[in-house]
Amino acid sequence: MVVGLPAFARVPFPEYCPMPSRKPSTSRAVVASISIQLCLAAAAFITVASERVAVAGPQTSELTAEDIGQRVQAFYDKTASFRATFEQKYLIKSTGIEKKSNGEVIFEKPGKMSWRYKNNGNRVVSDGRFIRVYERDNRQMFESEMGKTPYPAALAFLVGDGKLITSFTLRKLDAKQMKFEGGWVLEAKPKEASPAYQTMILYVDGTTAQVRRVLLLDAQGNRNRFDFSKPNVNAKVEPGEFAFAAPAGTQIVRQ
Repeated sequence: MVVGLPAFARVPFPEYCPMPSRKPSTSRAVVASISIQLCLAAAAFITVASERVAVAGPQTSELTAEDIGQRVQAFYDKTASFRATFEQKYLIKSTGIEKKSNGEVIFEKPGKMSWRYKNNGNRVVSDGRFIRVYERDNRQMFESEMGKTPYPAALAFLVGDGKLITSFTLRKLDAKQMKFEGGWVLEAKPKEASPAYQTMILYVDGTTAQVRRVLLLDAQGNRNRFDFSKPNVNAKVEPGEFAFAAPAGTQIVRQ
């Protein structure tokens, strides 16, 4: 779940660009986590669309982890763009501090995403070639080519790259014990080790097969959770959404 900086920011980004210790960054946690692919990342994913899709095949009680993974993949394979509001909760295990953020996220295939943080003005933007993480309060922006970042598989299937079943070992968890009755809960462990996270938990809508929540767990025991609402699938995306120029005076760190 996952950018050495403070323990909070131990997600892929700063790893490529050691900087003096500064105020912890929520956006870096996103990139790693969510952009963990999310440059890390993310949820995408993670939404509950308004349309309901009929599910064919075995009864839900008989579905295996692979069956559920295939249904999730099928939904995102036919999704060209996705927009939703999000709430992020990042729990730092060593301190017990929980960082809360919110805003709007937009994904568009192939490989494009835009995170707008309403609570702090931060931005995470990818145009498919470069990913930029802007921290308003620190007046910094980290920029890196997508191919040079640990853009993990956590969110790849959401932006048109990779396959969920191919990239992860899936295990079906007890939805009742996870307090997600009426849906499915999948534990997904990356087949290729990632410095950003160890495990991804997907909370899947039992009717639409869409991911409603993503929980990313890293080696330090930190938890990065994304909940999505007000989804809009395959809607037109405004021109320039995936382009971002930092304000004058911003320190640009190219990695």
